[in-house]
Amino acid sequence: MISTPIIFSRNRRLAARARARRLQAMPGAPRYLHDDMLDDIVDRLAFLRHAPRRTLVIGDWTRSLAGALAASGAAVVERDPTGHADIVSIDEEQPYPESGFDFIASLGTLDTVNDLPGALIHLRNALAPGGLMIASFPGAGSLSTLRGAMFEADGARPAARVHPQVDVRAGGQLLQRCGFADPVIDTRTITARFASLDRLVADLRAQGLGNVLARPGPPLGKAALAVARAVFANAGTDGKTSECFEILTLSGWQR
Repeated sequence: MISTPIIFSRNRRLAARARARRLQAMPGAPRYLHDDMLDDIVDRLAFLRHAPRRTLVIGDWTRSLAGALAASGAAVVERDPTGHADIVSIDEEQPYPESGFDFIASLGTLDTVNDLPGALIHLRNALAPGGLMIASFPGAGSLSTLRGAMFEADGARPAARVHPQVDVRAGGQLLQRCGFADPVIDTRTITARFASLDRLVADLRAQGLGNVLARPGPPLGKAALAVARAVFANAGTDGKTSECFEILTLSGWQR
């Protein structure tokens, strides 16, 4: 039996999402990545003219998608890796206790599961025949400026500081391997500008995108942190530095 490599820490993952929820309660909290994924899913459903009657929404702490689906007449079940308020927690690497959904949306959670093929199979099994799954999360190409700054700061002994990420080709192979029909995989770029490295890190934490690696690198010392800040600042113009987020979207149907 082949065991799944432990890349991400479950406890750190849950703690990061819980912290993000608290930070989202603050005025002006950044949520542009989450909002982009939400808007994209709504647009895809409208384009496909798929009117689900029973739906499952995973990872939407704003509850906006559930509201939109309910307004269209769908019965909505909400789940989240951490659980909060009246949203029940769920382990995406285990079979779902419910099934028969016409539509499942997963927002910003699958990039930090250790067994991504298993998680996708569980999603497929939770669909009714003819049901649709759409999953969105940050993919390969994200945070290239941050990666460069961390690499320079670590010098001759680079450490694991940014998550490994799934690219379009791997995403397509995963959907086919997991038995989805008519798989569609695409990516889009969101670019944001930051006045400092610290501002970027704050945005990442507020959106649940902090480091949740099982074996993270050691904390940066003061000197290394100064190097990272300088490299990040020097990569910008007019006092701000651009950072890219590649949003990968996987969609497929239950046969």
